Amino acid sequence: MNFENLLVNQHNNIATITINRPTKLNALNKNTIEELHQAFKTLESNKSVRVIIVTGSGEKAFVAGADIKEFADFSIEEGTELARKGHETLFDFVQNLSTPVIAAVNGFALGGGLELAMAAHFRVASLNAKMGLPEVSLGVIPGYGGTQRLPQLVGKGKAMEMIMTASMISAEEAKTYGLVNYVVAQEELLPLCEKLALKIVKNSSVAIGAAIKAINANYTNCVNGYGVEIEQFGVSFGTDDFKEGTTAFLEKRKPNFE
Repeated sequence: MNFENLLVNQHNNIATITINRPTKLNALNKNTIEELHQAFKTLESNKSVRVIIVTGSGEKAFVAGADIKEFADFSIEEGTELARKGHETLFDFVQNLSTPVIAAVNGFALGGGLELAMAAHFRVASLNAKMGLPEVSLGVIPGYGGTQRLPQLVGKGKAMEMIMTASMISAEEAKTYGLVNYVVAQEELLPLCEKLALKIVKNSSVAIGAAIKAINANYTNCVNGYGVEIEQFGVSFGTDDFKEGTTAFLEKRKPNFE
């Protein structure tokens, strides 16, 4: 597989996807999201791939958010469609893969980056990792599953705090709250993920796929929280706060929310 923004390799029934935009701290733009979809889809159909590890290039960032330049001038309708397509193309798609996905969080995982890590089936972080959902500082809300998956993982109260303050937490804090399973030194991150993957490979892939489906079903109820998130994410694009937040970000200044 040849991609502009990804590196993909396979060894011992384990495939590793590396998001490779180091000059942008591996930020998720439209093209990268589409490439990730294609990579996951192809690996899911490859029966020799039993586990997928997703990580970022370099030692600074897993994914430091979305590419804000791409949507800073979007309308309500465009913002709604951005979230809906993101859910369908990548985030829900990853969560519902029958092939286990481990996120190797090797640095900053912010906004869409943390949402991608949370869509994976579990997470391992390096000591230098920092995680957060800073969207409200831009006048918008998390739009790729963050308002749903974060409370599932860390509890409602901590999720409310993280989202409302737009604060980052350390890798050790993330482990304390159950957001990541392990925290290790940078050089031990991928080896540990591979060690865990090899344990998974020894087990029934059919049973694992069924277990993923069953576990995910526990978090599905009559109210489509993701649908509410998509709607409210889109509405944010019609607000003055969104315009001010994104403009301030692009102008490298602090926002002045009225």
